[in-house]
Amino acid sequence: MKKFAVFSGFLGSGKTTTMMALTRYYSAHYAKAAMISNDLGHGVSLADNRFAQLSGCKASEITDDCICYVNEQLAERLNAYYDEGCELVVSDIPGFGVGALEHVYHGLTEKFPGQFELAPFTVLVEPRTVELLRSGQGGDQEYLYDTQLVEADLIVLNKCDLLSEQQRDADLAWLLERYPLAQVIAISALKGEGLDLLSQALRSGQASMRRPEIGYGGEAFCHAMGKISEFYLQYHAVVCCNTFDGNAYLMDMARQVQEEIHAAACLIPHLKLLAWEPEGDFGKVDLIGTDRPIEETHRFERPCTELAVILNASAACPVDKLEEIVVAAVEDVSRRYQLEWMVFKQEGLAMG
Repeated sequence: MKKFAVFSGFLGSGKTTTMMALTRYYSAHYAKAAMISNDLGHGVSLADNRFAQLSGCKASEITDDCICYVNEQLAERLNAYYDEGCELVVSDIPGFGVGALEHVYHGLTEKFPGQFELAPFTVLVEPRTVELLRSGQGGDQEYLYDTQLVEADLIVLNKCDLLSEQQRDADLAWLLERYPLAQVIAISALKGEGLDLLSQALRSGQASMRRPEIGYGGEAFCHAMGKISEFYLQYHAVVCCNTFDGNAYLMDMARQVQEEIHAAACLIPHLKLLAWEPEGDFGKVDLIGTDRPIEETHRFERPCTELAVILNASAACPVDKLEEIVVAAVEDVSRRYQLEWMVFKQEGLAMG
C-alpha cells in the first residue's frame, strides 16, 4: 500500500502536531510513515520541518510553492519515500488549503493515473473554530473556516482534551449535521488520543474525489485571503561571555509580537518560533492568537550560549507591518539578552 493524504485546516488547528504524532504512531504500530511540511517562502527552512526532525520523525519539506502547483515535485518526493519502505505519507498545505482538493488530489490523479492511492482528504479543526462557526462570529475568516470543511472527506476534531465529553459530543454532532458527506472523528494529537482511529480511517478509507463548488478565486475567497500575510526569518544569535535562558528568550519575543499585533488592531493566527543549539538541545514556542496564551511546545533543558532560530508568522495584517513588528521584536529582545544576531533569510509574502 502506498497511501498519501493531505492535511488541511486553519492555522493553529494542530496540523504539524497531528502529523508528527500520526507518523510516530503509524510507524510503531503498522508500517513506516513520513510527513512533508509545505510553505510558500522562497528557499526558507520551515520551523515545522526542523521541529519534526529534531523530534525524531521522518520528515522533509517542500518550499517555494504550494504542493498544489508542483505535482511533479510532490510525486518525486512521494516515490522516494515509498522506495524507502514508507506506506503512508502525509503533507500539510499553505494558503489554508482552499482548493487543495482540486489542485493536489485531482492534479496527481490526472498527471500520474493509478500511481498513488489517495487517502481521505483530511481537514483538522479545533474547538475554537467550531465555536466561531456555530456562533456565526468567524469574521473575515469564516469563509476559509467553512470552505475547508466543505471539501473534507475526513474531519478531525483535534484538541478534544480541552473539551468535556458533553462538549466534544456536541461539537461532533454539529459537524456531522453541517458537513454530512464527511466522516468525523475526535482526537488529541498532543495527548496521543484517537491516533489509532485516525490511522484506521486513513488506511481503510479512500478519497471521494468530489468537486464541491467553493467559489475558489471569487469575491469571498479574495476578500479573506487578501487580509493574510506571512513572514519568514532565519537568524543566528550568540551571547558573548555568558549563558542565557533560551526558553525565556523565545517567550519574551512571542509576547512582544502578540502585544504589538494586538496594538495594531490586527490578528495573528499563528507564530512559530523554533531555536536550537549546536549540540541539539532545542526549544519551540507557538502563538495561535492575540487573545490566547502562548504555548511552550518544547523547552530547552540547559542554558544557551548560541542559537539558530527559525521564525514563521502568519497574520491578518499588511505584510510590511507584520515584518516591522517581528523584526523589532527580535531586535528588542535580543538586545535585552545581550545577544548579537545575524540574519540569513528574511521574506514577507502577501497572500492576496
